[in-house]
Amino acid sequence: MKKLIVPVLAAAALLAACSQKAQNETSEAANAVAADTAATTENAVGDVDAATDRALGSAEASLENAGSSIEHHTDKAGDAIGNAADRAADATGRALENTGRAIRD
Repeated sequence: MKKLIVPVLAAAALLAACSQKAQNETSEAANAVAADTAATTENAVGDVDAATDRALGSAEASLENAGSSIEHHTDKAGDAIGNAADRAADATGRALENTGRAIRD
C-alpha cells in the first residue's frame, strides 16, 4: 500500500502542477484574445469614424454645390426679369410718347 501511495501522491502533484500551468496558459490565451478584440474594436471604430467624416464631407460639398447652382440660376432669372422689365418700361415709355405726339398733332 505504501508503494501505491507514493506514486499516487506524485501523480497528484504532477496533475496539480499541470493544472496550474494549464490555468496560466489559458489565462494568457484569454488575455491575448481580449487584447486582439480590443484592437479590432478600436480599428473598427476608427474606420467607422473615417467613413462618417468622408460621408459628411461629401454631403457638405453636395449641399454647397447645390446652393451655388441655385444662386447662379436665381441670379440669371433675376437678370432676365430685370431685362424684361426694362424692355417693358422702354416700350411703355415709347407708347406714351407716341400717344402724346398723336394727341398734339
